[in-house]
Amino acid sequence: MTSIVHFDSELDAFARGGNRLCFVDPRDSNNCIKVARPDRAPAIKKNEKSFPASLKPLSAFDDNAEEFRVYTHIKRQIGDAAFELIPRCTGFVETNFGRGLGSEIIKDDDGKISLTLKQYLWLFGETDDLKEALTVFKQRWQLLGMPSRNLLLHNIVVQQAKGKIQRLVVIDGLGWPDVLPIAYYCRAVAQRKAKRKAARLADAIAALLAKKQQGGDWGYHGWMDDNKRKTGS
Repeated sequence: MTSIVHFDSELDAFARGGNRLCFVDPRDSNNCIKVARPDRAPAIKKNEKSFPASLKPLSAFDDNAEEFRVYTHIKRQIGDAAFELIPRCTGFVETNFGRGLGSEIIKDDDGKISLTLKQYLWLFGETDDLKEALTVFKQRWQLLGMPSRNLLLHNIVVQQAKGKIQRLVVIDGLGWPDVLPIAYYCRAVAQRKAKRKAARLADAIAALLAKKQQGGDWGYHGWMDDNKRKTGS
């Protein structure tokens, strides 16, 4: 019998996205389990759609199923080099919140979950260290032709060791959004699209820093209090 991973409540999640909750796997503190938010379950999302989108199968509204399909494409077509830039997927797991999808948790050398790029920028600004990391990230993202929707600041984390940035890692928003994703099968197209996605980060960073300077509020996604960053190892 397959064991079910149990979480006491939604409050146990270390991060809350638009559709999913992210928990530390109680069996392995290096593993994250993403599950659908109870209010954003695939059936609920399907019922919200009007014709003809409502005709899509239930799986089309399952973020975990879609993310697993994307990981399968990435592993087959890009290979291990992709995991410089994204976490490794560890597969499906049953939980009391429904079927979850596992992936490695990106941590700093102190064992805490790495800050999102959005939170790093809000706290420290665009440091020289970050500028260097962004240059490397953009070059690799383009070269590998990594598939993604628009790269959002709260979907990228900044992994640090000994006070220095080691790498930037995209933790969500993967996969080409096109109806006919030709880029999955044509490397040149993928590289062009990936270059455009990475280039847009400059505008997103400038907008966030301007918002802070003008006294704007933080927003909703991407902030982790220090106690949420602790994983127990």
